[in-house]
Amino acid sequence: MKLRLIAIIVLGFAFTDGLSAQDAPAAPSSGQPPRAGGQSQHGGRGGWGGVFGGNGIAGTVIAVAADHYTIKTEAGESYTIHFSVNTRILKQSIERGGESGNRPERGGRGHGNQDGSGGNLPQPLKAADIKVGDAIGVMGEIDVAAKSVGATVILQLDPERVKEIRAMRASFAKTWLLGKVTAINETKVVLKSSVDNAAHAFVADENTTFRKRREPITLADVQVGDMVRVEGALKDGVFMAASVAVMSAPPGGTPSLPREGSPTPEPQPR
Repeated sequence: MKLRLIAIIVLGFAFTDGLSAQDAPAAPSSGQPPRAGGQSQHGGRGGWGGVFGGNGIAGTVIAVAADHYTIKTEAGESYTIHFSVNTRILKQSIERGGESGNRPERGGRGHGNQDGSGGNLPQPLKAADIKVGDAIGVMGEIDVAAKSVGATVILQLDPERVKEIRAMRASFAKTWLLGKVTAINETKVVLKSSVDNAAHAFVADENTTFRKRREPITLADVQVGDMVRVEGALKDGVFMAASVAVMSAPPGGTPSLPREGSPTPEPQPR
């Protein structure tokens, strides 16, 4: 369940990130503040566990205007999200249990709906369709000092998934970890997680299982720089790993997580 939930959001943003990479950055709307010092800063700020990757932000819409939204992040910060005619505005499309005609094949591509939409891919949305109370994820030029974003992509998030992701966030570092390995000292592994932008450590023992794709590996095969997902539990203040999965880390820093039942992609060449 955890893997599926993270994959839905991460893959959704990987898709929209690909869209925005093909286009020129969004033209700033009138009245959009300049970037502080002429520089933009990126980071998974204030979203649901940082699962949107390094250059995104997420929050709940608290105000709507003709050319911008105001959101409040999980950290309680308010950001102004500026959009223009060049901004891609999309709706996260999630298959519900029991729905038919939209189930993806193994490997992730859906059959498509009767209206020609592409399965679970995000669907186009009008700016006016986003309302106060909606949860959105945003990718674009983030100005931390001005608390503003010049959005290239805005994704309206599925409310049920947001609730589940918030519940996942509450169990982070208690039953699961996700991050990039920064150090290995015998059976202790330290990683840096974008979920909370902090360092965490786990300990492996003879009962810990390791895998890459579907192939079993050992702790000796895990390297600094690998993205890993860890399942386990806290015991006397130490996170004991029950299972460790090595994932790929494509350029941009967003891990590519598999759907349940499909193999994990190999890490890209260093």
